[in-house]
Amino acid sequence: MRLALVEAAQAPATRDVPVGAIMVDESGRVIASRRNERELTGDPTAHAEVLAIRDAAAVLGDWRLNSCTLVVTLEPCVMCAGAIVQSRVGTVVFGAWDEKAGAAGSIYDLLRDRRLNHRAEVVPGVEAGASTELLVRFFEDPLRRP
Repeated sequence: MRLALVEAAQAPATRDVPVGAIMVDESGRVIASRRNERELTGDPTAHAEVLAIRDAAAVLGDWRLNSCTLVVTLEPCVMCAGAIVQSRVGTVVFGAWDEKAGAAGSIYDLLRDRRLNHRAEVVPGVEAGASTELLVRFFEDPLRRP
């Protein structure tokens, strides 16, 4: 999570919301490390999770990420949860809960929905305080907000 927090802390430099994500393979090796880039790229799908999933699939040469763990500073949204399910990520670890858009247990629980073809193990609240602090500081600073 500390690596994801480092990524998140760099996002405000491009006026992006401070969310960071890393993907770890089954041996514990970091195979992707990304942050939000929506403002930077103008791409509405450029959430840290989606970018990390894309990079990890490229590194592994396979879209199936069953043996990987995604570590992200904020609870994934519906779009990211969909990408996690579709890429078969095995475990998702996240920091702060997202009471407005969360899809890993707060508003929705897509990652563990028995009606879907894949369910991820979810580990919430890891370094939640540090993750929340980055977000609060970002949204309190009118110069950093988009």
